[in-house]
Amino acid sequence: MDINKLASLPFRYRPWQPAHARLIFGDMFRPASEPRLEHKAHLRGAIEWLCHAQDIRDGESDTGGVSAGWSFEDGWLPSYPETTGYIIETFLAAADVLGQPELIERASRMIDWELSIQLPDGAFPGHFGEVGSRPVIFNTGQIMHGMVAGYTQLGREDCLQAAVKAGRWLEQQQDDDGCWRKFEHNDVPHVYNTRATWALLSTGLLAGEEALVASAKRNLDWALTQQTASGWFATNAFTPERSPFTHTIAYAIRGFLESGVLIDEESYLQAAITAACAMADVQRQDGWLAGTYKDGWDADASYCCLTGLAQMSLNWTRLAQITGEKSFRVHARTGLDYLKKTQKLAVTETALRGGIAGSSPIWGGYSRFEYPNWAAKFFSDALMMDMTDISVPPVPQIRSLESHG
Repeated sequence: MDINKLASLPFRYRPWQPAHARLIFGDMFRPASEPRLEHKAHLRGAIEWLCHAQDIRDGESDTGGVSAGWSFEDGWLPSYPETTGYIIETFLAAADVLGQPELIERASRMIDWELSIQLPDGAFPGHFGEVGSRPVIFNTGQIMHGMVAGYTQLGREDCLQAAVKAGRWLEQQQDDDGCWRKFEHNDVPHVYNTRATWALLSTGLLAGEEALVASAKRNLDWALTQQTASGWFATNAFTPERSPFTHTIAYAIRGFLESGVLIDEESYLQAAITAACAMADVQRQDGWLAGTYKDGWDADASYCCLTGLAQMSLNWTRLAQITGEKSFRVHARTGLDYLKKTQKLAVTETALRGGIAGSSPIWGGYSRFEYPNWAAKFFSDALMMDMTDISVPPVPQIRSLESHG
C-alpha cells in the first residue's frame, strides 16, 4: 500500500489514529517481523487477548459472551454468538494446557449466555444476537460445538438438550439433496457448512438421535459433489462470484475430516486429505498461504488470511495425528512460525496485544483492519495441538458408534 492509497482509505477506518497508523506502517515496511518465541508464550498472549475480549462485555446485555473482536471502525464489538460457541472448547483445553482452571468458569459463562439466547424453535440468533436477528445454519452449528463441549467435558445435560433442539432445527431446514439453502449467509449454499454438520453428527451420535445422524450424512454427501478434480471446493465462497477464502476452505476440510473420524467413513476423510495436500503444495517456504484460491489452487489474492492459515495449521496437525504422515506436521509448524511473526506481544494496547489480525497485511481482503476473535481462537487451538498432540476439541467417546455406521 503506497501513500496515495493510504490517503484514499475510507474515512471510517480512521487511518490517522496513532494505533491505526502504526499498524499500517508496520505492515508496509516491516511485515510479519515480530519475534518468534516458544509456543506457550504465544498461547498465553492469545488466551489473555480472548479473556479481555470477554471482559470488555461485562455489564452489557451480552455479558458472558466474547466480543467479536476489535476493529479500526468500531473499536471493540459486541459479543458474537457463533464464535463464542466454539471458543468454549478452546478455553476448556487451555485450562489444562496452561494450568489455568479459571478458564473453565469463563467457558461456563459463555455457555450460560448462549443458552439464554437460544430461540424457541432451537436455532440460535445470527449476527450479534440482537433481537430480531435472523438465524444462520452455520452459526447455529458452531454454537452446537460449544454445547457438545459443555456436555462431554463438563457433564451439563442442559447443553446436550440445547444441541439436540438446535440439531432438529437444522434438519428441518435441509433440502432433500442434503444441501441447506434457507437461513444461509448471503442466501446462497456453502460447502463450509460441513463444520456445522460435524457438530450435528456429534450431537446425533451422543444423543442417539438417528435422524440427526442421517441429516448430517446427507449434507456431507452433497458437499462431496462440490469437490473438483483438483480437490478444491465449489460453492464455498461467501458469494458465488468470488473465490473462497482460505478460511472457508479450512472450515470445509475440518468438517469432512472430523465427520470421517466419527463414523469411520473413508470418503469424507479422503476429501479432507485431498484438499489439505493441495494446500500444502501451495504453501510458501515461510508458511504463508494466499487469502483466496481458485480451482486448481491458483492464488487469487496477494495477502494472507491469518485465520485460514491458523485453521490449516491445526488441520495439518490433526491429519498427522490420524494418518501418521509426518510431512503434515512440517506444514503445520511452518504455518505457526509465520503466524507467530504477526502476533504483537510487547505492545501496550490491550486491543492488539496477543491478538491475531484478520489479514497480513492488515488491509488485506479478509476482516480488513480487524482483529477477529476467531483468529486468536484458531491460533490457540493450533498451538495447543502441536504442543501436546491433543485434538481441540477432543473426539467424543460414543459407546454405540458402530451402530451408526
